[in-house]
Amino acid sequence: MKWRLTGRYLASVVLIVVIVIFINFLILAGLYVYHNVSPKSPLKYGEDSAEGITRSFAQEIVVSGSGLAITGQGKKTLEGHGAWIQILDDNGRQVYGYLVPSGAKTKYTPLDIVQTYKYMEKELMSTVFIGEKAIDGKHYSYLIGFQDPYLERNILTYDIRSVGRVLQIGILTVLCVDGFIALCIAYLFGKRLTRPLHALIDGIKQLAHKNYRIRYEAKGIYKDVFYNVNVLSEELRASEAERKKLDRMKEEWIANITHDIKTPLASIQGYAEMMRDKDYEFTVEEMREYAEVIERKSLYLKDVIEDLNLSTRLKNKNISLNLKQANLVSLVRNTVIDMLNDARYGSRNIDFRYSDEMVIMDVDEILIRRAVSNLIYNAVVHNAEDTAVQVSVEKHDGTVSIVVEDQGKGIREEEMERVFDRYYRGTNTGELHKGSGLGLAIAHDIVQAHGGKIDVDSELGRGTRIEIMLGMAKAGDVNR
Repeated sequence: MKWRLTGRYLASVVLIVVIVIFINFLILAGLYVYHNVSPKSPLKYGEDSAEGITRSFAQEIVVSGSGLAITGQGKKTLEGHGAWIQILDDNGRQVYGYLVPSGAKTKYTPLDIVQTYKYMEKELMSTVFIGEKAIDGKHYSYLIGFQDPYLERNILTYDIRSVGRVLQIGILTVLCVDGFIALCIAYLFGKRLTRPLHALIDGIKQLAHKNYRIRYEAKGIYKDVFYNVNVLSEELRASEAERKKLDRMKEEWIANITHDIKTPLASIQGYAEMMRDKDYEFTVEEMREYAEVIERKSLYLKDVIEDLNLSTRLKNKNISLNLKQANLVSLVRNTVIDMLNDARYGSRNIDFRYSDEMVIMDVDEILIRRAVSNLIYNAVVHNAEDTAVQVSVEKHDGTVSIVVEDQGKGIREEEMERVFDRYYRGTNTGELHKGSGLGLAIAHDIVQAHGGKIDVDSELGRGTRIEIMLGMAKAGDVNR
């Protein structure tokens, strides 16, 4: 597009110059034709002009038995141009004449010859031209008169200083006229070239005012610009819609997390107030029961706050990985054991499998453990108690896969693309297992920080399979 636009401007400039030169040529040609090639003057240029005929006519003068004469071709030339001829000797006497008008002189003095050449003979209605020919050492003059009332011969006399001033004025006038013509033509071309730019500027202003509905027909030399403006408008419109959707999700998430935080806080506050009230007498068992509730609610709040903090640090890439060699099989096995040792999930069916006993990689153990724990936790709490959960670690072709799979409820198709989004809670989340809503998002960011990839495959009513793939890039490259 850049070269096309530059070429169009260059073509416009060249075309303006060509048009101005052409106009000047037409004016000069018109003036020349008006003065020299009008219908009034059948005698043209060169050999066909009156002077040319006169100069070349010497070859038509020959010596015959009776004296001087002209050839037949000479007679045809004179007849064709309506001309006559007189041949004079050294004394100015006519020695031969052809088609000479009746009023012509037969004897010319030098002054008569000059007057005849200088001025048109009114009596003869002829413009006379003079030539000379030498025959046998004698010089003869000849007068050829053209009886054309439109043929004129002007003797030009001038002062070189006056000519210089006239030329200066003429050049200045031509420059002014040419400048005006070029300005008019440039205005027309410039208007045509800049008209689309006004539309583009207006479109950019509309985009700046968040009007993303503009669309232009991509044509002309600016078609690439129009196309890109249309693409930008579509992208901005999609970004605005996504931003509004995220804002709504964030507001819903804040409302939900606020409600979830208020509930344990209310329990903690209520039990604390009861334990402090002097009017109540509690047994040791009751005090321990209340303390256990307060502890459990406090741990829940602690988990939520840690999720918020970790999610923010991962999102802003403000976390450094503490990489060291670890056996992923042992790490995942211990995560499963910790889940089963939790009294709430001790009865769940969690199966662990592995392809190799030792799978060594450089990872941040705490973060990878957190990611795997989040996946297992989601598989456990969002499905029925009798749902089997299978956790496996496999090594193949330099890549390690950690898979958490269940045969539970599954995820709706329309929710698949959003399961790793922050602030998103699936529709299968039960009332008893509400958390921060950041579990899968945190797992996703942890895996990405290790240069890995996490995929989810699910079908409603048939279960979910989430796979972590590590080793595709050097772990920690993102945050180092």
